[in-house]
Amino acid sequence: MSTALPDRDGREAVVTLDRREGPFGEVVLRQRGRHFEIIANGCFLMDTADGRSERLLIQAALDELDRAGSSGSIEGDGATGGTGGIVERPSVLIGGLGVGFSLAYAVAEPRWGRIAIVERETAIIDWHRTGPLGAFSGGALEDERVVVLHTDLLEYLAAADGERYHALCLDIDNGPDWTVTDANAGLYAADGLAVLWHRLQPGGVLAVWSAQPSPAFEEALRAAGFSDVATHEIPVSRGVPDVVHLARRAG
Repeated sequence: MSTALPDRDGREAVVTLDRREGPFGEVVLRQRGRHFEIIANGCFLMDTADGRSERLLIQAALDELDRAGSSGSIEGDGATGGTGGIVERPSVLIGGLGVGFSLAYAVAEPRWGRIAIVERETAIIDWHRTGPLGAFSGGALEDERVVVLHTDLLEYLAAADGERYHALCLDIDNGPDWTVTDANAGLYAADGLAVLWHRLQPGGVLAVWSAQPSPAFEEALRAAGFSDVATHEIPVSRGVPDVVHLARRAG
């Protein structure tokens, strides 16, 4: 049963559409006017108001593969091209389904081959399959290239026999410097970055979304052996810009 609360500025009501307790705490879906918000353990994670940075997460990774001439020459999923030849398409792992902007953007790009989406929260997957967030993922979960991995990202990445990807696009928590779930901080520490490095194909690209710039994370990437470290900033209406950190595993 949904509940409505007055908005703090009195202009819109905030409606709680679903509230669930899971193994990692409480997850809430709220509606504020025409937008939807995901709240985890009482902390705002994301909403549907502006998906520019989530889309850039995917586009920047593909651009970086293109820049180095990787996206057409690396070992990838075969797809028949318009001339009857075989075009190799890079694989991408997206960490975190969220409100679906990143996945929908990846599916709209035919140059991607296998698209794996890792999401640990059953509630979030449900909100896309049968709830209001399906309008933002646009049926992307049904694309034949998409594989939904309903598991914890850290556990999946740590598997000894894990698959390697040409791009890892991670939108986990609020980024390296502010994690709602304590365990997620390990992803951005030295051991976590070593796992990410090993989960990339040689020449592969790591793209990490963050709610704020992090020079310390840039240095951590370099210390972990990544090259071509760069940061893209996306201005937001209030506060510091969102960013996408980029790095490459040398070939």
